Amino acid sequence: MTQTAAPASASGPTPAPPAPDTAAATATAAASPRRPGRIHRAWFAAAVAFVTIIGAAAFASLPGLLIEPLHEEFDWSRGTIGFAVSVNLALYGLTAPFAAALMDRFGIRRVVALALTVISAGSVATVWMTASWQLVLYWGVLVGLGSGSMALAFAATVTNRWFTARRGLVTGILTAAGASGQLVFLPLLSWLVEHHGWRPAAVTVSLAALAVVPFVWLLLRDHPADVGLAPYGGTYAPKPAPVAGAARRAVAVLSKAARTGPFWLLAGTFAICGASTNGLVKTHFVPAAHDHGMPVTAAAGLLAVIGVFDVVGTVASGWFTDRFEARRLLAVYYALRGVSLLFLPMLMAPSVRPPMLFFIVFYGLDWVATVPPTIALCREHYGEDSAIVFGWVLASHQVGAALVAFLGGVARDVFGSYDLVWYASGALCAMAALMAMVIRRRPAAAAA
Repeated sequence: MTQTAAPASASGPTPAPPAPDTAAATATAAASPRRPGRIHRAWFAAAVAFVTIIGAAAFASLPGLLIEPLHEEFDWSRGTIGFAVSVNLALYGLTAPFAAALMDRFGIRRVVALALTVISAGSVATVWMTASWQLVLYWGVLVGLGSGSMALAFAATVTNRWFTARRGLVTGILTAAGASGQLVFLPLLSWLVEHHGWRPAAVTVSLAALAVVPFVWLLLRDHPADVGLAPYGGTYAPKPAPVAGAARRAVAVLSKAARTGPFWLLAGTFAICGASTNGLVKTHFVPAAHDHGMPVTAAAGLLAVIGVFDVVGTVASGWFTDRFEARRLLAVYYALRGVSLLFLPMLMAPSVRPPMLFFIVFYGLDWVATVPPTIALCREHYGEDSAIVFGWVLASHQVGAALVAFLGGVARDVFGSYDLVWYASGALCAMAALMAMVIRRRPAAAAA
């Protein structure tokens, strides 16, 4: 409304113009987008998330290295140790959907900083354990809960909020961050375990997770609107209000998604993905290779090489996902993984030979290449709820991983070999390839 100033008296000074409405001006400024700089701030958010996931990936490198040292020191069976790892992997997945909802309620920074602190506390507490239940509590429960909040749902949330274009590529890059962390920490941790025991390795994991906390708190922002920007490749939108009832929302999204066929197909294929990667290779490859006379450091080095090619394969998968049909990509990835696992028992030897190197390169390219197309299919079918739906799909991934981490250790105790587990996992991957092809495209997506 236009205001008219009263005429000034002839003898008095001219009054100052009325002050603008400060609250209205602030609200207008907050609702007005800024022009991005030469490099969009979204890429800085992705960089912070990448480094954060690398730091948190240290804990994921350790379980396979702990099986033999804990078996020798405490005389715990491999099944018992595998059970603690399986609790870790299961909670890693079951926490993810609630973490995604908590990020909507309290913000990314708070949830991730707390998760890293819990990981650090759980890892360092294992140094003083004397009983197997303590391994389950510290490494299984505490590290599992913390790592679940740092799971791929975190990458999906950052991607969904900060990017409209290049989502497949960014998803591939952030997924590859876990492999990069494995590449950075696995050789160091295996050297520490080999020369100084497992306790210094556990302390290193704790310090790595704790060191990332200030980095997250100071540099990561929850939403593009916090800095007055539109998402990369999108239009400006105000920051949404916090969503109350995080647990209720996570369960409600699950209830809604569970009524659809694509959810169960995605959950089933991703359960097999977890069984054949985190549950099998990441947990049991080092002790399986050691059974054939290969030194622990050499076997851990091969896992690190998997991490190198995983980065290449996952980023390439993100690029492919932006251009090709996601379900066909999944079918190809699972089929190739299954074939490679069927050949693995024949490649085990006391030393590293060219056929084993070929397997490592081939398997590394396919390690988590399944993630970008899986997230794309969640986004295609479930829209705004896709991050939480993917959290539940990830829960199935980790339940599959947990089962194989436990059953793989039991199979080794019973049969004296891991061969049966490799063959069974190869057959499961063939089943996942068929399930991926059954997923139907939404009509709107097919038209696009």
